[in-house]
Amino acid sequence: MAMFEQHSWYRIAPFGAYVLFMLLEDVLLVLLGWDVNEVRLLYAAKITVVAALLWWFRSTYRELQWPAGSTTRTWIIAIATGIAVFVAWVNLTADWMMMGESTGFDPRENGEIDWSFVVIRLIGAVLVVPVMEELFWRSFLMRWLHHLNFLAVNPGQVGIKVFLITAFLFAVAHNLWFAGLLTGVAYNLLYMRSGTLWSPILAHAITNAILGIWIITTGNWGFW
Repeated sequence: MAMFEQHSWYRIAPFGAYVLFMLLEDVLLVLLGWDVNEVRLLYAAKITVVAALLWWFRSTYRELQWPAGSTTRTWIIAIATGIAVFVAWVNLTADWMMMGESTGFDPRENGEIDWSFVVIRLIGAVLVVPVMEELFWRSFLMRWLHHLNFLAVNPGQVGIKVFLITAFLFAVAHNLWFAGLLTGVAYNLLYMRSGTLWSPILAHAITNAILGIWIITTGNWGFW
């Protein structure tokens, strides 16, 4: 059996495109010395490409079928988790809890906020990124590490070793690695216990929505 079958690539491709755009931004900023303002439009391009890939492969995402018999409790727990993750994210910022530095995203020009950039950023963070990341981290990677035929894996069957590996990889993919670790644990648990990917997607969207509003309100652009 091939390591990555076709259904794997449908979940890897949107995430991979997102990462490639991040690498391109680093090359332009660090190696070529571009100014931060010169790469602003890259985010819009990144989100457009990722959203297009998700839409193109939408018929293959069987885990996004609306769960039959889901309870109100499932969604309340997801919302509460999303809020708790936001609180952790903006407070767990000690030096040892961070890796490297985040340039963030400052939408201001001449001291005035460019709301077109803010809207694009919020749309990406709330509507696109949660779906893309949960399809990759939880639906694909966590189940694939358990068994190569990941589509046949019930998320509740995933063992502690795979659970921790996924949470750890999610953590090191973020500048705030400690908050990322706790977030990975929380989203993993939501998926495993609810059995529906919409639970961590909702939590992820809630976290990003509140974080975005908080960033705009407080001007803590480094968190973006």
